[in-house]
Amino acid sequence: MNWKTAYRSFYYESAPEPDDLILNLAETAMLSIDVQNTYSQISNDPVEAARWEPFRQRMREIVIPATCALQDAFRAKGVDVIHARIACLLNDGRDRSLSQKKPGWNNLLLPKDSKESQLIDDLAPKPGEIVVTKTTDSALTGTNLRLILSNMGIRNVVMTGIFTDQCVSSTVRSLADESFNVIVVDDCCAAGTDELHQRELEIINMIYCHVISSQELRYIMGL
Repeated sequence: MNWKTAYRSFYYESAPEPDDLILNLAETAMLSIDVQNTYSQISNDPVEAARWEPFRQRMREIVIPATCALQDAFRAKGVDVIHARIACLLNDGRDRSLSQKKPGWNNLLLPKDSKESQLIDDLAPKPGEIVVTKTTDSALTGTNLRLILSNMGIRNVVMTGIFTDQCVSSTVRSLADESFNVIVVDDCCAAGTDELHQRELEIINMIYCHVISSQELRYIMGL
C-alpha cells in the first residue's frame, strides 16, 4: 500500500487514486509545527510520565530523525524551511486564543522568551530561516504566515510537527481553505497516541491534504 491508497477514511475508501504529486521546488516550502522544549519534558508524576512515554519514544526514534533529514534535504535543494511555535507575547498570556486558555492539557502558558517555548535543538532554525510565533492552534490564522507564503510565491506546503490532531491539523485545514496544496509527512508528525495520529491522518487525507511518508516524498521530489 502506498500513499495513494493509504490513510483512507469512510468518505474516501472507494475514491479513485489521486494524481501523481508534482511539486515545483520554487513554489514549495516545508513547515515545522511546535516541536518545542516543553513537549520533551518528563512529568514528575510517574503515572503521567509513563502515559506519555510512547509519544516521547516516537519523537526520539522516528519523528525527530526523519524531520531533521527532510529539512536538510530541502535545504540542500534551496527549498525554504519555515518554523512555527506556540508562545505568548505577554508573560501573563492574555494574548492567547481561547483554545489556549481553556482548562486542561491545552492550557499552555509559554512566554516567548522562556526556555520551554523554544524549538528543540535538533530542529532549531538555521540562520535566516523564518520563525512565526502563534497564540492559536493554526499557524496560518495566528500569524502573518499567509502573507509570507503569498509574497514568496509558495503554493505547496509540506507539513511536519506536533500534534497531528491539534495544531498540525488546524494549520492543514487553514491552508487548504486558502487553496494551498498541502502534504503531511506521516513519520514527521505525532499525536499523543499512535491511534490519534492515525485517525487524524485518515480524517484530513484526500480532502485537506495528501498524507505521505518521508521516504515516498523524497523519492517523488528527487531529494
